[in-house]
Amino acid sequence: MPAILVSEVGPRDGLQSIDPILPLSVKTAWIDALVAAGVREIEVGSFVPAKLLPQLADTAAVVAHALKHSGLTVAVLVPNARGAEAALAAGAHNLTLPLSALETHRLTNLRRTHAQVLEDAAAIATLCKSAAYDVHFEGSVSTAFGCTLEGVVTERKVVELAEALMAAGVDEVGLSDTTGYANPAQVKSVVRAVHAAIGTQHLTGLHLHNTRGLGLANVLAGLDVGITTFDASLAGLGGCPFAPGASGNIVTEDLVFMLEAMGLDTGIDLPRLLDVRKILAAALPDEPLYGFTPDAGLPLGFAVARG
Repeated sequence: MPAILVSEVGPRDGLQSIDPILPLSVKTAWIDALVAAGVREIEVGSFVPAKLLPQLADTAAVVAHALKHSGLTVAVLVPNARGAEAALAAGAHNLTLPLSALETHRLTNLRRTHAQVLEDAAAIATLCKSAAYDVHFEGSVSTAFGCTLEGVVTERKVVELAEALMAAGVDEVGLSDTTGYANPAQVKSVVRAVHAAIGTQHLTGLHLHNTRGLGLANVLAGLDVGITTFDASLAGLGGCPFAPGASGNIVTEDLVFMLEAMGLDTGIDLPRLLDVRKILAAALPDEPLYGFTPDAGLPLGFAVARG
């Protein structure tokens, strides 16, 4: 089993933040190529109303295709219980419900208060427990390290929301640096505080952005405090359309290179992963594609880690 799980979020987080609407055929080809490169978890879409995110209107069809890949964990974002019902009907393996640490972002993003989202979390937990197959339900505390709309987020607030999500019945809590505010010391401090409150087994993943160039530094900080799952987006596509200035997902290719260079097994074939960019370059000719590793190439003698 690879030591670190790199969860690819480009088909959801990346596409929701750009204007072009990719055809289903391109999305499925993208997913196929990611799986062929060894990616084991992909967030393939979001069950939100099509009028809000037309880029993701075909999520059910994307899920249906992704489920054809044995061994792939098919993840989706759900905004509420109705979205969760659709996700379960489609057969998604992992459901993530976002809960913004600050109320302003929550109201801007999903037009729901903390109390309403926690009610949804309890309802979704019940739905997942009664599903005909095993489902993993995560409550993600977004803007956990700061927010462009309100600024500072206190550690105490993040812990409070993590505890509330666990009480509502989620299987796990995730932390998201939605607006790229986090720094390594803060990542360590917040993760340790949440671990102390809900247990290390209930916080294993981080969603980090590279908005201010600290994405990979924050990954290292997460590794130091026991985090084993990191979200990333191929070519750095994405951000958050509901938070001003929330650009800069971690580049999957750079993340995998760093982890493998450190001797940490991701299970991903890096040369094949680099080739996946060709699909995006052809389908999104006007979108910038980021990444130092793709630009520089792999160093001479580079060898991947395999546990």
